[in-house]
Amino acid sequence: MSESTTESTTESVRRSLERAGEAAHLGGFITLDHEAAAKAPGGPGPLSGMTLAVKDNIHVAGLPNTAGTPALRDFVPATDAPAVRRLREAGAVILGKANMHELALGITSNNQAFGPVRNPYDTERFAGGSSGGVAALVAAGVVRAGLGTDTGGSVRIPAAVTGTCGLRATVGRYPGEGVTPLSSTRDTIGPMASRVADLVLLDGVLSGDDTPVTARPPRSIRLGVPTGHFTERLQDDVAAPWEAALRTLAVAGVELVPVDVTAFVEREFEIGMAIVLYETRVELSAYLAEHRPETDLAALAALIASPDVRGVFENCVLDGAPGLVPEDVYRESLAHRRRLRAAYAETFAAHGLDGLTFPTTPATALDLATCDQGMVLCGEPVDTFATFIRNTGPASVIGAPGLSIPMGLAPNGLPTGLEIDAPAGADRELLALGLTLEEICG
Repeated sequence: MSESTTESTTESVRRSLERAGEAAHLGGFITLDHEAAAKAPGGPGPLSGMTLAVKDNIHVAGLPNTAGTPALRDFVPATDAPAVRRLREAGAVILGKANMHELALGITSNNQAFGPVRNPYDTERFAGGSSGGVAALVAAGVVRAGLGTDTGGSVRIPAAVTGTCGLRATVGRYPGEGVTPLSSTRDTIGPMASRVADLVLLDGVLSGDDTPVTARPPRSIRLGVPTGHFTERLQDDVAAPWEAALRTLAVAGVELVPVDVTAFVEREFEIGMAIVLYETRVELSAYLAEHRPETDLAALAALIASPDVRGVFENCVLDGAPGLVPEDVYRESLAHRRRLRAAYAETFAAHGLDGLTFPTTPATALDLATCDQGMVLCGEPVDTFATFIRNTGPASVIGAPGLSIPMGLAPNGLPTGLEIDAPAGADRELLALGLTLEEICG
């Protein structure tokens, strides 16, 4: 590394550490590494000098990996997760471990063990979850980018409500080892940044896929606009920018095609939750046995601080829980998932689509004080979790990639997100769409 590169990286880290201090009230970090500059990579790379926050369920050597829960507070991995190692080798600097929804089992990041993550646009509101810490730190300009994880929307939801960009990759695209698990069928690491161009860089490093990505001409793009499930029952503050985005895309020349998505959202929430709850019990137990043999599932659960997460364990995960998912239900859910995947692919083929587009979330960020008590949407009381993953869930269950980019500020002054989904394996093509739509939507 040249002397000038070393100075540039050191200065970048110094500025990020200063901003971290100024933004400490957001609760974005669980662990801030004040020695990050000394650990900067020894050579140049495509991410040289880029400061990153890593969600606290992805192993970073020498830093605690709490997964946002008290029982893992003192667990310090000796080695980096392979994804983290790839980022370091490309020149990135890990500034610290980001706060999150406890054990990644929620969408608010209202963490009762390490404190809530606050939205930079309104600190009385949540930053989304479960990768809320990364989103808040990117939105506040503390770091240039970060790594989250996404099981049902945990990268895209916080990106949407903080005005940032988040990519859920095709399942299996990135190495998944060294991550506190929920569901191998649905989990994926996901890069987050303020610009799609940075997601392109991060995806290339994480996947090893160097396929060139350039913005598509708007008139070459054909997007499906789902009817029903994704675009009805929106908060007024989301409906207004959504309708404006559709008008802007149409004027730019993007072809918008109404699409019936009933075939691949049928029972999606039900089967998706069955898969996650069954696999969480199995895979989190195996993770603890490997990395924390002194802590079994019951011991972990005994110290859970967030009431919503404790309720999931007591009702659906622990031995004797009334809502344990039987193996035959799990197997049937996997079979139904395969049918949904086929229907998804058939929908794209039948309409000649490059992607599907819709609002990432049906509502803007909620008040931290009341978000765990439910919410009101279109005049009716609804469950917060189910509402916020309504639109991000289908791609998650299918294993397809999804990208959330800023859709503009709502009338209430809060960010909204525009999601674009693509067929499994079309991650670079999806990012090319993102570059175009980001430019069009501003």
